[in-house]
Parts: sequence; C-alpha cells; structure tokens
Amino acid sequence: MFNKDRWREIIEVLTTNVWRTIFTAFGVCWGIFILIVLLAAGKGLENGIKQDFGNIATNTMFMWTRATTKGYEGLPKGRRFEFKIDDVAALRDNVPNLRFISPRNQLGGFGGNNNVVRGIRTGAYNVYGDYPEIINQDPMAVTSGRFLNYNDINEKRKVAIIGQGVKNDLYDKDEDALGTYIKIQGVNFMVIGTYKKNSSGGGEEGQKEIFVPFTSFSQAFNRGEDVGWMAITANNGSSISQLKDKIVDVMKKRHKVHPEDTRAVGYFDLYEQYNRVESLFGALKAVAYIVGIMVLLSGIIGVSNIMLIVVKERTKEIGIRRALGEQPWSIKKQILMESIFLTLISGMVGIILGSLVIFGINSLLDSVGPVDMFMSPSVSVGVVTGALTILMVSGLLAGFIPAQSAIRVRPIEALRTE
Repeated sequence: MFNKDRWREIIEVLTTNVWRTIFTAFGVCWGIFILIVLLAAGKGLENGIKQDFGNIATNTMFMWTRATTKGYEGLPKGRRFEFKIDDVAALRDNVPNLRFISPRNQLGGFGGNNNVVRGIRTGAYNVYGDYPEIINQDPMAVTSGRFLNYNDINEKRKVAIIGQGVKNDLYDKDEDALGTYIKIQGVNFMVIGTYKKNSSGGGEEGQKEIFVPFTSFSQAFNRGEDVGWMAITANNGSSISQLKDKIVDVMKKRHKVHPEDTRAVGYFDLYEQYNRVESLFGALKAVAYIVGIMVLLSGIIGVSNIMLIVVKERTKEIGIRRALGEQPWSIKKQILMESIFLTLISGMVGIILGSLVIFGINSLLDSVGPVDMFMSPSVSVGVVTGALTILMVSGLLAGFIPAQSAIRVRPIEALRTE
C-alpha cells in the first residue's frame, strides 16, 4: 500500500490514455452524483411536506359532528347534534390511553371571518376557545406574557393570547400588547400573551390566530355547553388510529346515533396521514437508492471492462514480470489497487460535485426565501460513508475479474504476445 514504485506505476497506467481514463471515471462519478442528488432532493421534499405538520402532536385525531344519515331510537334521519363539555369526561372514563382531550370552539370558521377591533384598527382572525392542553397538541412559542391556565378557565376570565401576525396588524411596531384590550365581536378581552409558531402552521395564517379560555368564549358568545370539535391525543406508545373506533362509538352512544351511521361523527386521523407520508418518503428513498446504485453499477462495469483492456494491453509486461519471479498475488494486488484507486477518485469527485450542487440549492433557497413543499435538501454523513464503502467494494469487484485474468496467463505465452 505504501510502496512508492507501486503508486508510480498506478499513475503511469492511468495517465497513459488520459481520455479513456476520464470517460471511464465519468460513469462512476455520475452514478455517485445521481445517488447523492436524488437522496438530497428526496430529503428536501420530505422536509417541506413534514413542515406542513409543524410541531403538531402527530398521534392526534380531530373529531366533529355532522347530520345523521340514519334514524335511531325514534330520532329522525338528518338530525343535527353537538358535542357537549361532559363528553370529555365520558371519553376519559371509557377510552384508555388518551393523553390530551381538548374541546374547542371557534369563531369565523376556517376562513377567519370574525371581526376583531382595537381602536381604529380592525382585522379578521380565527378566534379559538380552548383549554390549556392545546399548547401541547399545537405547540407554539410564547414570546411575551403567558398562555392560558386553569385559573382563566375556572374564573371565566376574558383574556386572550394573540399571534405575532395579529400584533403586527393591530399594534405599532414597538408597542407592548400586554395589558391592552381587543374587542372580539363586541366583547372586550385583555391581551395576556403573544405567541409565534415555527412551522407550516407557522406560516402567515398560523400567526394570525387568537386563543381565549373555553369557558369565557362559551359565555361571551352564547355557546353554553356546546363543543364545536375536539383534538384528541393518545399516550406515547399507543396509536390514536387504534383508539379512534372506540372514541367514535362512545360519542355515538352518548348522542343516540345509529351504530352503523358512518357519517354522523366526522374525524381526521393525523397519525394515519403522517404514517402515509412516512411510507411515501420511504418508498421515494428506496427508489433513489435503486436508481443511483444502478447508475453506479453501470459505471463499475465500465471500470471492469477498461481494466480488462488494460490487462490485455499489458500481457507481455505481465509475462516478463512473472518470468522474473514476481508472485501472482503481487500482480493481482497491482490490478486491484489500480481499479480501487480509479473507482475511489471518481466517486469522490462525484461526492464533491453533489455536495456543491446541494450547497448551491440551499444558498438559493436562503436567498429567495421558503419554497412550498421543499426545504433544506441534504444527505447525512452516513450516506456519504456508505457511498464510499460501496465504492471500495465496487472497486474490488471491478478489478477482481481483470486481476484473475492477469494471473491466469502463463509467462511463456505472455512473452510471445505482440
């Protein structure tokens, strides 16, 4: 390995026909380049899609009511009903392994059509009546003041936590929002905190939401015991997907809904959707590996073919070396080292080029700002290490057949070769 003459010979062999060496190396370089770029692109897409989930607890489902589609116990088809605050305790009593159950009410619908006023400034924002647990299911960074607590709930305090977008709209740049009042559909609420979200939920709309205590929301806007919808999170180690049928059955029984009515209780299983995304990106990663390795193998085959040609061209030289007493293993080792050296150098060039492309894409994304569904493409050090290992093994395989061919040649026959 550290023999200067051996390395001098390797360099001489590879530079004898420079263009042939370059074109041979290109196949390996291109294969490893494609592998790294495909994996980085897949990671960038994965990061962008997962950003849409933000920091939301993914082991969560959301549940709401719809009109019944079947009559039951004397009640008509098409009946509307609402969840009640007592349903929360019923779920805790009847369904095990539930970590958080957050009853929620909302003003303005998902479009945020409610009116919020402060002085002469107005805005349309989603306003949520919530319990303190919601911050564990929909995480947000409290940038000033505090979030809701159970004293707010029990005393029905008219307090509000506003998003950074709301603050930007209703307040001057350096104005302190804490202790001031905003009017939500004519009812005054004191601002006790501000927050910022850091993900998709942290886009512009995610910063323009207002959270108030569930009890004061119900009192101020005449919701009584009604619950608009629920966010339900399972314990760690339990799957909300396995619990959702039991949850829905409990709600159907409490509200006299036909057991076979599949429409009356609507739900969205975030955990199931997240697993689908995980499976999708697992498949994309597998495709990237398959395509990259297949392209890489085509380059390795090219190296093997070229090494066979090199051995053929050096048949007489090999015969002389054998006649002078050089051992077959020494000649075999020489061929293997030439193959590994060519493969590794080509692969490292491909890794460098792939890294430069990834760096360029990240720099471009930093300069133009966030791009929907794509962010921070990258490959791990483990992938690069794995690629180098593949190259080492591939170099050995590419040189093995030519090396075997070289030592099979009998010295006397090699010396006759022109």
